[in-house]
Amino acid sequence: MADFTMSILGLKKKQPKTFKVKVSTMDAEMEFSCEVKWKGKDLFDLVCRTIGLRETWFFGLRYTVKDTYAWLKPDKQVLDQEVPKDSPITFHFLAKFFPEKVEDELVQEITQHLFFLQVKKQILDEEIFCSPEASVLLASYAVQAKYGDYDPNFHKPGFLAQDELLPKRVLMQYQMTPDMWEEKITAWYAEHRNITRDEAEMEYLKIAQDLEMYGVSYFSITQNKRDTELLLGVDAQGLHIYSPNNKLSPNKSFPWSGIRNISYSEKEFTIKPLDKKKEVFKFYSSQLRVNKLILQLCIGNHDLFMRRRKVDSIEVQQMKTQAKEEKARKKTGGHSPQNQRGEETDGAEDERSRIPGG
Repeated sequence: MADFTMSILGLKKKQPKTFKVKVSTMDAEMEFSCEVKWKGKDLFDLVCRTIGLRETWFFGLRYTVKDTYAWLKPDKQVLDQEVPKDSPITFHFLAKFFPEKVEDELVQEITQHLFFLQVKKQILDEEIFCSPEASVLLASYAVQAKYGDYDPNFHKPGFLAQDELLPKRVLMQYQMTPDMWEEKITAWYAEHRNITRDEAEMEYLKIAQDLEMYGVSYFSITQNKRDTELLLGVDAQGLHIYSPNNKLSPNKSFPWSGIRNISYSEKEFTIKPLDKKKEVFKFYSSQLRVNKLILQLCIGNHDLFMRRRKVDSIEVQQMKTQAKEEKARKKTGGHSPQNQRGEETDGAEDERSRIPGG
């Protein structure tokens, strides 16, 4: 009996303790039971497997900490990081890095779809500035992706009444009724016949990637310790310095191809150009947590910049081949009038300069 009791106790000790996690993607919520010893990579890999995502290098698990956000580190235990200790712990599965050319780099449909939903939300939330003309065009692709081909017998006036399709700033800019906006969007929508949901989402992203604020992470910095407030922008192309009230046009840019190194010490960042004749640029950021985030984004974006300039890995080559075969099968199978999923999309062919109110 004593031996039996000891074996029971031994089993109890071996059972791993767990904690609950909730992960929100752009179109789903999932809950997982995680082992206490799990590192960030264990949880991240589980999420990617669950949603069928293979292009993992663009994404991360983001969480809120105090007055800013952070990304879960893959090589450190989840519970050893500054994650909120609620139950369940909440993470947002989001794109952390953006491609330089969406049509060349985004291979899987799930990857394209997640990027589309995230960028569309950023545009509607006015985190990315978008002109009225482009907004209407993008909205028309969103409608194509959600509703399939336009059918005047089915898509009666008012069918877009419940859809959020345009930024509030655009709606406020013109004295137009919701019916007038719908008419403008529908005129473009009718031109997108025979475009599948995935093609519409890709067209949306091809236009969105040319918007000045697309894919840029902004941080408040100073050029010296006391004054000269500026904004630092980090994106797939490099580092950009902006005036605080202008996120569209950088005063100065440092492309990744022209940076020798970036160093950080005592809240001071130093950008050393590859050309030693060019001036070294220094800036300050006072929050340690934000500084770590800046460094993470610099390293990750630079790594992807270098990766793009090498031959695709065998895995990526295989993914691209599979994606081409899948698209060919869909084309030969024809188009269904209605899309399978109900999410909205946006996309566009060429940005024609029609003023929505004109």
